[in-house]
Amino acid sequence: MTGRYSAYFSVKNSGVAWVGDIPKTWDVKPLFACTDTECRKNVDGQESNILSLSYGRIIRRDVEENYGLLPESFNTYQLVDAGDIVLRLTDLQNDKRSLRVGHAGESGIITSAYLKLIAKSGQLNDRYLYRLLHSYDTTKVFYGMGGGLRQSMKFEDMRRLPLLVPSIPEQEQIANFLDHETAKIDTLIDKQQQLIKLLKEKRQAVISHAVTKGLNPDVPMKDSGVEWLGEVPECWDVRRIGTLFSESGSRAVREAELEYPILRVSIHHGISDKELDEEEMERKVFRSEDRSLYKVVHENDLAYNMMRAWQGGFGAAKVNGLISPAYVVCKPKAELNSSYFELVLRSPNAVTELKRFSRGITDFRLRLYWDEFKSIKVPIPPAGEIEKILQHIDKVNSKYDQISASAQKQIDLLIERRTALNSAAVAGKIDIRNWVFKE
Repeated sequence: MTGRYSAYFSVKNSGVAWVGDIPKTWDVKPLFACTDTECRKNVDGQESNILSLSYGRIIRRDVEENYGLLPESFNTYQLVDAGDIVLRLTDLQNDKRSLRVGHAGESGIITSAYLKLIAKSGQLNDRYLYRLLHSYDTTKVFYGMGGGLRQSMKFEDMRRLPLLVPSIPEQEQIANFLDHETAKIDTLIDKQQQLIKLLKEKRQAVISHAVTKGLNPDVPMKDSGVEWLGEVPECWDVRRIGTLFSESGSRAVREAELEYPILRVSIHHGISDKELDEEEMERKVFRSEDRSLYKVVHENDLAYNMMRAWQGGFGAAKVNGLISPAYVVCKPKAELNSSYFELVLRSPNAVTELKRFSRGITDFRLRLYWDEFKSIKVPIPPAGEIEKILQHIDKVNSKYDQISASAQKQIDLLIERRTALNSAAVAGKIDIRNWVFKE
């Protein structure tokens, strides 16, 4: 990291093993000497701007969603002012829960489960303190601290955490430098993320067109008679789901079935082809140890999550397995490739139709029951054409996967550089005292 930047000419031993040498003019002070931890509760509910720590950023939460909390619950939240540092000091050894440090840009309230720090005037610049603690987080300084099953800490556990303390002008210079340089990196990351988003949209458009309009742009078309589907190739059929599939409520009974993997249906990836461990899951779920409670799904069955069908929660099973009893299993009545129908039902227009047939008082309570689902009409190309469409989509996915992987690699490298730059600046490994802002 010192390639573009010079190192400090005069250094000394910090006395902290994981820090090493620091500039000679810097001090090392314990956290309690440089920060306050005042926790002011929102007892009279005077503040309603609800904040949350998300991936290292303090963001606003939607009051209307309310996250299942009653208004009086927010009286237990703590008040936060602009410039305060917020830390989530739980699950310290869970790598996926990194970015535990946030810097408040506005006043509001945040859960009292988080630790709030206030930089003492004349001791620390709050922007520098945020950068320093963010570096401690990303370099796993917190990793070995804390205790208990949740690997959590309180202020008492970290009050003597050594902080690297340059002069206030130098802290401000470091903060200004990092704000400017990381903003440039963030812009490059955002461009790559936008590319990935556009690729995803383009991929979905190509797939949706293939499964609802076919591959031949010159084929004669006809009105399908289905609003969400529009025109389809003249040689295609259109039929209700109930004529193609039947519902199966079969539970695991036989010894072989009880050994099947427990599968999940994702709105992003369809149905899994293996049993996922906690690290691979999108969110934590409860699993019963009694496998006889699960429904059996066989290869080529179509399955969907009743509560997330309106979001595209469909999948064609690639292996025999077990799924939640809250899912619906649809067995083909004839020689049908369910992978094709999964793609049809995950297309944007179909998802809109699925939502229309779902029942519930709010979006997050919508359920698509079999009796409604079986009435939905879908296109049916000739069998040979279905295979050609699926082969075409495999090639499309391969192409877009390669481009997206390349963009993601660029993002990962940029994130590594941003992390390294931040760590080098706050640890005194690069001298940016003479750095000058340039457009």
